Amino acid sequence: MANAIALFAGWLLDLLLGDPQRLPHPVVGFGKMIAFGEHRLNKGRHRVLKGAVMSIVLVLTVFAVAWLLRHCLSLADGRLTLVLDAVIVFYCLAGTTLVREVRAVFLALDRSLDEGRRQVARIVGRDTSELTAQEVRTAALETLAENLSDGVIAPLFWLALLGTPGMLAYKMVNTLDSMIGYKTERYRDFGCWAAHADDVANYIPARLTALLMVLAAPRRGLLRFVWRNGRNHASPNSGYPEAALAGILNCRFGGPHYYFGQLFDKPYIGTNDRPLTTADMKKAVRVNRTAEVLMVILVVLRSIL
Repeated sequence: MANAIALFAGWLLDLLLGDPQRLPHPVVGFGKMIAFGEHRLNKGRHRVLKGAVMSIVLVLTVFAVAWLLRHCLSLADGRLTLVLDAVIVFYCLAGTTLVREVRAVFLALDRSLDEGRRQVARIVGRDTSELTAQEVRTAALETLAENLSDGVIAPLFWLALLGTPGMLAYKMVNTLDSMIGYKTERYRDFGCWAAHADDVANYIPARLTALLMVLAAPRRGLLRFVWRNGRNHASPNSGYPEAALAGILNCRFGGPHYYFGQLFDKPYIGTNDRPLTTADMKKAVRVNRTAEVLMVILVVLRSIL
């Protein structure tokens, strides 16, 4: 029951507040740790080995520190452990901030294309300077679907399996992938282990995310659409939540994009290349929120049964 209370408290804080802008955030600390190691190790020979060792050490360190802190607090006062767990859940969930950022893209685009490009650049890794209005909207909605998995469902999945230390360790895996898991000249060798680790960590959560989205907006043939199109992605995981949203909105995602000046030719997800609208964004947000609530209910039930 204590675990359920901590989960609900942390989730409610994220729902009400989103990411705290003026407070230290562990993911920012993770990013600094990764950057420190990458600048010193990503050179010379044996880059694959050095990247793997750095990534493994960082993930295990995060897990061990969180476990040790919880253990020490539990010896002092069990209520302190509950508070710590609630804070960790709050920091590890990104549902509210994700929705705010996507809404902001559509509002900025209503003002001007340049504003929309600048706003969407905050949440995507691709080059945005030449995107059309349709491509800006598409990028925002793809990110909404993909990060429902990375920022909400996957952290809750690992919370259910390994508690808050596992949740934090997953966030380190995900941060490693977002910083060094690219197939560019600089990161191809050094970040390959981080990219593969993220693929493994998200394999089940990505497919679970798609299933929850289908349950949030069921229609005939949607599961078949997700199964057929979920593999149309460079990532073994991201295509599934994107396919679920593309099927729900009856639109097309994917296609070629530029990352760090290099063209990556991604396959399309769906075939209906229709104009996307603010109404589509609002529907997508409702689907995300419903899927999030369903996942919270599942994790709460697991913690009390």
